[in-house]
Amino acid sequence: MDWKELYRQKLTTADEAVKRIKSGDRVVVTHATGESTLLSDAMVRNAAAYRDVEIVHMVAMGKAEYCQPEYAGNFRHNSLFLGGTTRKAIAEGRGDFTPVFFSEIPDLFRTRLHPNVVLLQLSPPDEHGYCSYGISVDYTKPAAECADLVIAQINRNMPRTLGDSFIHVKDIDCIIEADTPVIELAPPKITDVERAIGENVASLVRDGDCLQLGIGAIPDAVLLFLKEKNDLGIHSEMFSDGVVELVEAGVITNKCKNIHRGRSVATFLMGTRRLYDYVDNNPEVEMLPVDYVNDPRVICQNDNLVSINSCVQVDLMGQVVSTSVGLKQISGVGGQVDFVRGANMSRGGRTIMAMPSTAKGGVSKVVSFIDHGAAVTTSRYDVDYVVTEQGIAQLKRKTLRERARELIGVAHPDARPELIEEYERRFHCKF
Repeated sequence: MDWKELYRQKLTTADEAVKRIKSGDRVVVTHATGESTLLSDAMVRNAAAYRDVEIVHMVAMGKAEYCQPEYAGNFRHNSLFLGGTTRKAIAEGRGDFTPVFFSEIPDLFRTRLHPNVVLLQLSPPDEHGYCSYGISVDYTKPAAECADLVIAQINRNMPRTLGDSFIHVKDIDCIIEADTPVIELAPPKITDVERAIGENVASLVRDGDCLQLGIGAIPDAVLLFLKEKNDLGIHSEMFSDGVVELVEAGVITNKCKNIHRGRSVATFLMGTRRLYDYVDNNPEVEMLPVDYVNDPRVICQNDNLVSINSCVQVDLMGQVVSTSVGLKQISGVGGQVDFVRGANMSRGGRTIMAMPSTAKGGVSKVVSFIDHGAAVTTSRYDVDYVVTEQGIAQLKRKTLRERARELIGVAHPDARPELIEEYERRFHCKF
């Protein structure tokens, strides 16, 4: 049968499609800004028809209304990475958190967490009947490939990204046509502290390096100070609008990469319409599933891979906490450890943990001991550079005493006396 006829046969509405979800089903929602809020909203509207539907995803950029107390009997969220709309449900026991490396989520769906239903948002089909996953390939494509039921919103506002980023109409069960706005993430405001951090981090980047960047004010601040660099590359779990500016300025060329030369590689994207228009049908951008992009064995094939991530706390041994404040879970590991390991295996690679020296209220983020109950995200054996607005600490291959001195040097001046007191007690010597 012609794919266009198949397409017509599968057309329905969002409210009709979600009626195919059954009580007890596991529903996987597209990641981050790729989420179809149209389908999520329809599912919540039909909540009375469900009991114990498990909703699984990483960062929720939509409203995540299924996490509200009134839906506790209808939905239970299983978070792979907490965000602002989902933290409270986990903290209050209406949801769960599954610790997992981003690179391992596709295998999690293939083995332990089989998806009964996947909710997608796709670009319109091309002349051969293939739709693009657009800005969220990551775990979304692998989940769709093993799901029992695939429900997809076809949206002309979703960019058609290239790479391993396609699903054919024949593999979709329900199709809903709706040209709704794709979720955008506005650029963050960058403070003087973040600018100082960005400048310090950028000083560790050399011409020809291949970068992994996270999301937020610090990675965006780093990009501000890379405009004098040459021939940078991108192999990152994600990137945002700042990369577009550096491409247009000729800073990012990807010409020095060992693999995927000439192309920026990512597994998902978060940004504004400017970013989405840039990646649309652009052969210089390659979108691939996360079990490839974030595989340390793939990452290390690019020489001079620089991994730049943020964190919550670093102790005097160099242990990094990124996902919790004490026992309170606030996010997830994402790709931090994937890229730290890949960068450490890369010839000439470097790993950078960047953070302000203090949290809100002036609390030091360089600490003698991590908070009670906090989980170490990146081990002291893996951490290389720790950067704050106060300077750069280099830890790799240094003794515990040397590491402590380095870290005290990048702590806020107000926190140093207490840290020095612990240093002298611990190492039996003057600072």
